[in-house]
Formats: sequence, C-alpha cells, structure tokens
Amino acid sequence: MSDNWVVQNLQNALDTWNGKLAEIWTLITQTPETFKGGAIWNVIKNIYGSMQAIGLALLVLFFVIGVAKTCGSLTEVKRPEHALKLFIRFTIAKIVVTYGMDLMLAIFKISQGIVSKIMTTANITSSAKSTLPQGIINAIESCGFLESIPLWAVTLIGGLIVTVLAFIMIMTVYGRFFKLYLYTAIAPIPLSAMAGEPTQSVTKSFLKSYAAVCLEGAIIILSCIIFSLFASSPPVVDTSAAAVTQVWKYIGELIFNMLVLVGTIKISDRIVREMMGL
Repeated sequence: MSDNWVVQNLQNALDTWNGKLAEIWTLITQTPETFKGGAIWNVIKNIYGSMQAIGLALLVLFFVIGVAKTCGSLTEVKRPEHALKLFIRFTIAKIVVTYGMDLMLAIFKISQGIVSKIMTTANITSSAKSTLPQGIINAIESCGFLESIPLWAVTLIGGLIVTVLAFIMIMTVYGRFFKLYLYTAIAPIPLSAMAGEPTQSVTKSFLKSYAAVCLEGAIIILSCIIFSLFASSPPVVDTSAAAVTQVWKYIGELIFNMLVLVGTIKISDRIVREMMGL
C-alpha cells in the first residue's frame, strides 16, 4: 500500500466496503440454523415450542368461531359432507401448527435454492473487490503539500460516505435474519388461524409475508452480482485532468454505484412484496 495518507484513507474505506460486501455473500448462503453458530436458532426453537402450545389452544378457538360463522344451524353441521369438510380443515390446520417449523424451513430452502441457481447461472461465487486505480494513486502521489489539501477534504468526505454505506448495507442484511427469526418464533399463532374459514386469510398473509422475507435473499444477491460487474470495470480516469478533479470524479461515480446497490438492498423487501401482490 502507498505511504500517502490520502491514498491510504481511500483504500481503507474501500477495504471496509469490500469486507462488508464479502460478508454479505457469506451471510446470504447461510441458514437460520447455522447463523452465528446456531445459538440464536436454539433460543428461537424454545420460543416456538412455547408458542406452539398457545397455537394449539387458539386452533380450537378459531375452529369453533369458523363453525359458528359458516354454519346456519346445528343440522347443517350434521350433514356428512359438511362434517367431513370441517374435519379435514381441522386436521390440516393441526398438522400445519404441529409441523409449522418444518414448513417454514422448507420455504426457506426453496428460496435458498433460487439464490444458488442465480449464483450458478451468473457464474459469480464471490464479490468483485473495488480497488483504487493506479492512475488515481499516481495523480495523488504527484501532488505537493498545498495541492494535497483539497484532496484531504475530498477523500475524507468520500471515505466517510463509503464507510457509512457499507454499514447500512450489512445492517439491512442482518435485519433480514432478524425478520426470519421473528416470523419463526411467532409462527404457531398466525398458523392456527387456518382452522377457521373466516380467519384463514391471516395464515395465508403470514405465509406470503414469510416467503417474501426469504426471497429478499434473491434480490440482494442479484444486486450484489450487478454491482460486482460494475466493480470489475472501474470508472475511466482522465489523466489529463487535475488530481482533485480525477479523485472527485472517481469517488463520485463509485459512490453513485454504491448508493444504487445499498438503495436496492434497502427496498428489497418492498420489491418482493410488490411482486407477490402484498
């Protein structure tokens, strides 16, 4: 690495960005069971078990409410075809609540399969690193003390923006895991609503929302792949321009691409929800 402070400042900011981007590639392929060594998942499983007892109790309540609202009289309930329909509904709801965690993990594995397929098709298995062009380094190192003063200001502001964007990006990806854990922990309660016909829409909305959270991984990895393609072709450096102009133009184009990536990741949940009609 160059001994020049301005170059080091820019390179440190890019190293932070590259590190967070590489971490995203690792996180996006992890499952809730393996995230952070599985310690969080063990707690979530215990919470799920306690919520499951409540869900089974609510299952009966939603079933009774559904029978009361959909049946005009007790005579209608005694009809074989209607009684069979109610029995099948109750049985399916009971199975869904009992094996809800397996159902949610199956949905997550399907979404992970989509992510793996995207990565395989794109033939990109890791993020491309953003590096400081040699032309920029040469221009900065050729500046005298007075010429380097505006460069300090430009690189300080640019480096700070890049670092902040890197942390916003990684926080969004961590937030997806938080949502996965929250959905899983509370799952038995909305799943129990399936027992009643008037309340079954609650279960459908819950499962669609959970599937949307899982599919956020596909949008995130697509965004990272597109950014990696941009990063593999860095901005062209105009060596005839002043050093400040070169650095400012380079940082401006770089930050613009980063803003597009971070913005897309930030609204990945909205993109998926719109696709699913939520």
